[in-house]
Formats: sequence, C-alpha cells, structure tokens
Amino acid sequence: MIEYAVFTKPWRTPTLPELGALVRRLGFSAVELPVRPGYQVEPAEAAARLPGAARILADAGVRIASVAGTADEPTIAACAAAGVPMIRVMAPVGEAGYLASVEQTRRHLEALVPTLEAHGVRIGVQNHNGRYVANASGLRELLRSFDPRHVCAVWDAAHNALNGELPELALDIVAEHLGMVNLKNAIWVRTNGPEAEVAEWRVHWTSGRHGLASWPRVVAELKRRGYAGTVCLTAEYTDEASVERLVAEDLAFARSLFEG
Repeated sequence: MIEYAVFTKPWRTPTLPELGALVRRLGFSAVELPVRPGYQVEPAEAAARLPGAARILADAGVRIASVAGTADEPTIAACAAAGVPMIRVMAPVGEAGYLASVEQTRRHLEALVPTLEAHGVRIGVQNHNGRYVANASGLRELLRSFDPRHVCAVWDAAHNALNGELPELALDIVAEHLGMVNLKNAIWVRTNGPEAEVAEWRVHWTSGRHGLASWPRVVAELKRRGYAGTVCLTAEYTDEASVERLVAEDLAFARSLFEG
C-alpha cells in the first residue's frame, strides 16, 4: 500500500489542529512536518513539542511520516519520543568542493548511527538540484556503506529530472537504499531573450503532469519494483497562490497512476 504524505512547508501560520484539518481536506493521511524556525514545531522546542504535535495530528487522522529537520541527536530523540520514523535532510556541497563535502556529510552521518540504532529512527537523504548531491548516482555513492535502517535515500523525481537521469535508471541506482519517494515537477525557463550572448535559465515549479519528470514512468517503475512505502508530494509550486488546488490535483493524478 502506498501512503500519500504532503510536505507542509507552504503552511506556516495554521495551528496544529487547523493544519491537520487542512491536510485531511486535501486528501492526505500523512505529512512531512518542517521542524524549522517559524513553523509549528521549532528546532529548539522539538523535544517538548513534537510528541504533542504528533498526537494532535493523529486526532485529525494524520501521521507524521517524516520531519524536515536537522540530523542531530536532539532531533533524533524527539522523533523517537513522537513516533516519527525519519528525519529528511539534504547533502550540501560547500566551498571545499563536491568530494570533500560528501565525505564530510558521510562522516557526520556515520557518527549518528549508534544514536539512530538506539532510537529506531533513520535519516533520509534527498537529492536536490543546485549545490547539493543532486541525483541518484550521487545518493548511491554517499550512502553505499550505510544500512538503510539507519540512513536511506529519499529520491526526488523532479530534482532528478532537472539533473538528467532517466527515472528507470535512477530508481535502479537507489533501489537498495530507497526509503521514501518525493513527487513534484519542474521545468527550466529561460530568463533572457534569444538575442543574449549566453542563455540564462531558472527553475519553474509546476504541476505533476507538466514537468520534466514523467510521473507515469516514475510510478510504472515503482510498481514494477513493488514499492509500497511513503510517497510525499512536496507542494512546491512557483504559483504559490494556487498551492492547495495544485497539490489536490496532483494527489488525484498520483492516485490514478498507482491505483489505475
């Protein structure tokens, strides 16, 4: 069975009961909750507030499938107390360069493995466009030595498409470590005219049907592989005024692909 979650990043201001009601109205039964400054649970309060947040959302029929937070011991302990199984992070590439940054991230994650084992929580590392480990190949290289019970891959179809890997190949690359799938979509939009000496581009976040990532191909490959985990729709759209309409439409599209 596929569990459909939504990343609640667009909704900073609702109270937790309001957030639970909104998520259910949109058709989701799970969330990825930001544990970040300015959100319903802030990092400094995670130990005190995350278990209560999980209970409030559960009263609305919503499970916290993951948090978007910091990979550290206090957050791991807070997730364990709240029954949250995963902390999602990215792997940034700093001024030291790609290889040195990946090695730094690997050492940081290795140091957390005993804490993850003790608490029964895992870290999910997501590929992300830009100065991050950006595709499935990079995730596999980073995660190759980890037990996916401790550190797994959160494969993001849109960021992967922006970086040129075919979904069938990408899912083959990360299959052994796959812990969660993110569905969103994007296109490259040119920001200057054809008369410019050099073309410049930006990312436009769009709906599931209209981007570089073929959701039908992604879902077909996941079904072929028997994937039965969480699919998180990340509710990221350049048209921020239409987020609720677009994510509800994308959920219906995703369901039609998995269940049709």
